[in-house]
Amino acid sequence: MKTVRRLLYRDIVSSVLFVALAFLSLFYFIDFVDELDGVGTQNRTAWTAVLAAAYELPGHLYELLPIAVLIGAIFSLSRLAQSSEFTILRTGGLGPGRALSLLAVLGLVFAGITFVVGDYVAPLSERQAVELKARSAGGLAIGGAGAWLKEKRLAPDGEHSFSINVGGTNAGGQLVNIRIYEFDADGRLVARIDAREGRVDAKGQWTLTDAGIARWPRAGTTDQPRVQLTREPSLAWQSTLTASVVASAVLPLSTMTTTELWRYSAHLSDQEQANERYEILFWKKALYPLACLVMLALALPFAYLHARAGGISLRVFLGIMLGIGFVLLNNLAGHVGLLRGWVPWVAAAAPGGFFLLLSLGAFAWLVRYR
Repeated sequence: MKTVRRLLYRDIVSSVLFVALAFLSLFYFIDFVDELDGVGTQNRTAWTAVLAAAYELPGHLYELLPIAVLIGAIFSLSRLAQSSEFTILRTGGLGPGRALSLLAVLGLVFAGITFVVGDYVAPLSERQAVELKARSAGGLAIGGAGAWLKEKRLAPDGEHSFSINVGGTNAGGQLVNIRIYEFDADGRLVARIDAREGRVDAKGQWTLTDAGIARWPRAGTTDQPRVQLTREPSLAWQSTLTASVVASAVLPLSTMTTTELWRYSAHLSDQEQANERYEILFWKKALYPLACLVMLALALPFAYLHARAGGISLRVFLGIMLGIGFVLLNNLAGHVGLLRGWVPWVAAAAPGGFFLLLSLGAFAWLVRYR
């Protein structure tokens, strides 16, 4: 059985690596051509385009690895079936349960690789890509009205709420166009802070530069009825919003790890903000590596098809269609789950569960009747 394991693993791994390399080459070329559009503007050079496209590769590898596993495994198993090698293995004692368990072990290895790439390598490279583009463009602009954050604190007169708006970042990574609104327990605006730029440390200490402060008199008081306006060249503002929370709100979602998604979702829940989107993203990211197991289970029935049931090219094409269907269903389930209010883990696990049932059903039918 050790020889059988070595034969299957070597053949499948080499096919998966070939498919992954082909996909990555194609996506690198597409990203590079897309980045060339900005060369010559905003201090962007051809070398910037080369690096920016390279930084996108780990993210593409994370997204494409389950599909590469499916296509590579279908190609490898179909080739073994066409050359009658898999038939010989079955005659030698490789039963359906044993074959499924062998592929399950290999699927766990691919799942571990997908987790490492998606949780460590891809977020780091995505942040490098964001920083590179921010340096060349003079900063990172956040579309729409910027990024909004909220927090609540207890004060002597009740619970105060804060709404913080960040317009973007500059080339040095500092936050720019910061606006902070403070409301009392009755929802009245009591203070506003406008800062040209600022930084946040890991303990939630905001250091604001060129800050303008406006304070409104409290309701029911007669002293100081006018708005007080002051300006500080540097202002320290303590908050519970740490650098990691701010980065989660400002940077693209692709730069967040599974742990950061969970923490930001918990922060939104504590602040009584809608967090369903981030919960679904957390579960999708947590369960996505297991898609490699599903893809190998989906590829195994192709080894039991007769060689006359279609050539290798047809089976590979079918594998590509199945992979595209999985990606579409995975993205669709997240949006539908968000609109319909599904339980987050159900919305994230539904595509993988459907394809797993499909693969096991096809496998059982082929083993029983073919």
